[in-house]
Amino acid sequence: MCCFLAVLFFLGPRIAGILFWLFRPVLWNAAFAGWPIIWWIWPILGLIFLPFTTIMYILVAPGGIVGFDWLWIILAVIIDIAGQGAGGWGNRDRVSGAA
Repeated sequence: MCCFLAVLFFLGPRIAGILFWLFRPVLWNAAFAGWPIIWWIWPILGLIFLPFTTIMYILVAPGGIVGFDWLWIILAVIIDIAGQGAGGWGNRDRVSGAA
């Protein structure tokens, strides 16, 4: 059961982003429309490394990021970084030379 929850927490936001990409392509394209020629690589990297931030950016970017939209983006970045940090902190005793 624990492994199932770990996989769900790891893959959940990434699968949600992919489903968002498949079922809401207009909103997805509106968020990344003004990007350079390789516009497709940034969303893919975002879903791999910062899935909550990518999803939040897609939700707030089409109307322009102003005011409280920055708060939501910063909160998503904090959630992504906290998830990465918690994994490192939880496994610190498995790495040699760690305090």
